Amino acid sequence: MGIGKPCIEEIIIVEGKYDKAALSQVVNATVVTTDGFAVFKNKGLRNLLHRLAHERGVIILTDSDDAGMVIRNYLTGALPRETVRHAYIPELQGREARKKSSSRAGLIGVEGMHPEILLNALRSSGAIESGENTVRESISKADLYGWGLSGGVNSAKKRKMLQKKLDLPSNLSAKMLCQVLTILYGKAEIQEILEINEA
Repeated sequence: MGIGKPCIEEIIIVEGKYDKAALSQVVNATVVTTDGFAVFKNKGLRNLLHRLAHERGVIILTDSDDAGMVIRNYLTGALPRETVRHAYIPELQGREARKKSSSRAGLIGVEGMHPEILLNALRSSGAIESGENTVRESISKADLYGWGLSGGVNSAKKRKMLQKKLDLPSNLSAKMLCQVLTILYGKAEIQEILEINEA
């Protein structure tokens, strides 16, 4: 499915990094992980999801086992209802290729689903597809470097200061930070914030 992958406007919330990797083969979208049950204790992540939901809307796509449903129900209650869509995968018996044994429930999770099943689940949720992933000009890793937020002696410190100022979780990867900054602020606004900080 490489070239021509559909772009999904909403933020897709999944449980873990393997689910995120599976979706990256299917669609162009911003995918955020809950790190399983960690979202229950991670206030910064919950706040970020709330902000992203207000900005773009979210699609919750969890495994169909009991743990996946607990996470889905928690997020449904924690996020503004009008911003949440639900995508469901079928209950298929089996295990993911990377695992030696199947899960306790014996069901294949998001990471093990065929790409067409994942795409159909997203489309069935009412996902908004477009030719562009964002309206704003995307922020890239090169931008982070140009602003001194990566690749420099004090880059980590500057990046942490910016994330604190913007009330973003401090453990975002560079790629996720680019996506979040693009969605919530855009390039011009971030440049302005950085210029004010340096003044």
